[in-house]
Formats: sequence, C-alpha cells, structure tokens
Amino acid sequence: MSAVNAAPMSFGATLRGIAKQAWPVLISQWAGISFGVLDTAMTGHSSASDLAAMALSASIYITVFVGLMGVVHALIPILAQHYGAGNNLGVGRSWGQGVWLALGLSVVGAILMLFPDVWLSMSGEVAPAVRERIGSYLQALALALPAALVFRTIYALGTSVSRPKLVMAINLSAIGFKAFFNWLFIYGKLGLPAMGATGAGLATALVSWMSLGLGLWVITHDRFYRRFQLRIGKPDWKTLKELLRLGIPMGGSYLVEVSAFTFMALLVAREGTFVTGGHQIMSNLAALCYMMPMALGVATAALTAQAIGAGNLAHAHRTGMAGLALGLIGALLTAAVLLVGRPLILAAYTDDAGVAAVATTLLAVLPLFHLFDSMQCINSYLLRAYKVAVVPLLLQVVALAGVGLVGGWWFGFGPGKGGLDGIRNVLVPGSPVGAGSMWLMAMVGLALSAALLHFWYRRIVRTLAQP
Repeated sequence: MSAVNAAPMSFGATLRGIAKQAWPVLISQWAGISFGVLDTAMTGHSSASDLAAMALSASIYITVFVGLMGVVHALIPILAQHYGAGNNLGVGRSWGQGVWLALGLSVVGAILMLFPDVWLSMSGEVAPAVRERIGSYLQALALALPAALVFRTIYALGTSVSRPKLVMAINLSAIGFKAFFNWLFIYGKLGLPAMGATGAGLATALVSWMSLGLGLWVITHDRFYRRFQLRIGKPDWKTLKELLRLGIPMGGSYLVEVSAFTFMALLVAREGTFVTGGHQIMSNLAALCYMMPMALGVATAALTAQAIGAGNLAHAHRTGMAGLALGLIGALLTAAVLLVGRPLILAAYTDDAGVAAVATTLLAVLPLFHLFDSMQCINSYLLRAYKVAVVPLLLQVVALAGVGLVGGWWFGFGPGKGGLDGIRNVLVPGSPVGAGSMWLMAMVGLALSAALLHFWYRRIVRTLAQP
C-alpha cells in the first residue's frame, strides 16, 4: 500500500503538510550550527592561537563534510520514492547501503583532513603554534567524521518517511553535551589537561558518536521503523552505484555553494579589516537566513519524492509548487525582519563602528539576495526529488561560480573594476567597490540559478506528464 494518500489533497493541505515537516528540519539545522558557535565562543576564551586554529580548521572540516554530506543525502529521494511506493523493504535495503556509502566516504574525508598542509598552503604564512593546533584539531574531527556521516543516513531516513522529529530531538539534546564536553576538554576541568582547540574537536567527536548511538538505538527499537527491516547487510554495488550517480553531483552542488562563499571571503579580505568584518556579518546572516528555505526544500523534496514513488505525479507537482509558495512567503517575511531589525541585528554582532558601517551598506541588498537564494534552493531540491542532479550542478556552476563569483571578481577587483558603480550606488549605496560588487554579482548569479533551475523543473514535469 502506498504511503501517500490516494485521495486528492487541497493546495492548502499540501502547504500545511510541508510546513509540518519543515519546522523540525529547521530546528535541527539551527541546532547543528550551534556546535560551531560554541566552539568559536569557548575557544575564544582559551587563547588567540586556539581561536585562529579553530577558525581555519573549521573551514577545512566544513568544506569536506558538506561535500560528503551532499553525497549521502542522495538517500533522501531514493528512500522517499520507495516509501511512497509502499516498498518498505526497499527503504531498509537502501538505507543499509547508505551506511556503507557513509563509511567509505568517511575514509576519503579523513585522508583529506589528516594532511592539513595541502589546505594551509592557500592561506599564506601560518604561525607554527597555530599550524600545530590545526593538525591536532583536524585529527580529532577525523574521529567524528564516520559518526557524523552515518548519522546523516538516519537524518535521510527520518526525513524520507516524514519522521523528522527524531533527528531534531537528538540534535537538541546534543547541544548540552557539546557545551559540557567543551568546558571539560578546552579548559581542562575535573583534573583533565587544558587542550584548547583540540579539546573542542574531541568534544565534537564524542558527541557525534553519542548522537549516532542514540539514533541507531531509536530506529532499531521504535515500532514504526520495524516495517523497514533495517539492516546493513553486505555492500551491493548496484545500489551503491545508484547512490553515487545521484550523490556525487548533489555533493558537487553543495560544494559549489560553500566554495563560492569561501572565495568571496578571500577576495574581500583585500579591502582591509573593516570590510572583512562587515562581509563576515553579511555572510553569517545570509547563512542563517538560508536555513529556512533549505528546511522547506528538504521537506518539499521528501514529500514530492513520496508522491512520485506512489505514481501520483499531479500531487508531486502540486507539492513542488506549494513548497515554492512557502519559500516565497518565508523570504518576504525574512526580508521584512531584516529591514526593520537592521539596527538591532548589527548591535548584536559588533561594537566596532568601522565594521558596522560596512555591514550596514551590505545589508541593504540582503533581502533581495535572500529572495533569489530561497527560490534557487527550493528549485534545486525539487529536481533532486525527481532524481535529477547533474543538470542542477551544471546550471549552478555556470550561475553561481561563473556569473556570481567570477563576475564579482571582474567588476570588484579585476579589469572591470568599478563597472557596476552605477547599480552599486543604487542597491548597495556607500559599499566598498570590491565587496559591494561581489554581493551584487552573487545576487545576479542566484537569480539566474533560480530561473534556470525552475525552467528545468517545469521541463521535467511536462516531460513526465506526457503519455
């Protein structure tokens, strides 16, 4: 029997269904972000070297983890389609192969992280004390990687079968344990040596394995999950190839977005400390705002894939359009909050007048930037629900990396420097030439990505609708 109700659902009911599944995903994501916030805040009270090591190490870890996580997330449309089709055994088998995939990827990720000199060569001169701490911190995070990636298979399972509250509850409980172990290891409490940044990495590893253990216990003891007969079994290369076929371009898409922000930061750093600080505030706010469309995208993709698996293509399309409608509403509400609350937001981030002045100018474009970001995000997740991943990757490379990043460099720092001054003075008045141009072109890239992805989504829907 199909997991999707055969009775037609109204557009309003579909909206409510997406929202019901999206809010636990959103809270889970915010809980995940809190790990980085805790590490930054607590290592900052240890030493400047520890803080610098943590910042550089975290950027390496995030790059590696996000790319590999994207590959694992190929499980979501596969499991959701099985679930929608009523193929419970298929859900169980595919999840088990996802565990093998996560374990294999963790080996790749650990190798990338255990040789930090390759990464640090792009950062110029790094103090020996900082370099040493980076090595030990990344070693600790390498221990966390297998648990973190296997836990993403549990995330994918819960999301695919419309049970996202499991991961939310585990992530929320993990925050308290993370804070405690950070306090214990970073500062050397209860007779332990003070380990600084390395202690933060060990805390992450310990909490990651605890979260995985709790997640595995729940899915093996909860009566709901018994229907899937979850077991890891032996590696099945046919299933693993399907996962990689979908997962590699998905991971590539994740990397394109992360890398674009990374290279933006490197370029903007040329304009000095104040501009770098203002840009960092803008980037952080953009990332926080992105959590909402990402949650809506994950929820929409899972429910759309369930409908596809059930053979109900009309409901799949209705779900997709409902997700886009919610994304638009969410983006407009976020824009209103950003416009009204700008002074309070800046006050929470910095007391430095120079940094605040730069951030004020850049934040003028954030509402429009977020609108386009929301639309491209949800459209990309919709295509993944239909197991379409290569085309979105290619479109995002062209739009985000080509138009956004390269275009931003061209008009902000390259031969075309100053070419956007007319538009910049209207949309981002008073902004630095480089940073302002980078954010403008990033916005143009997102708008182009959203348009191209939606065009391809409609093309897929029309193709499948043909007899």
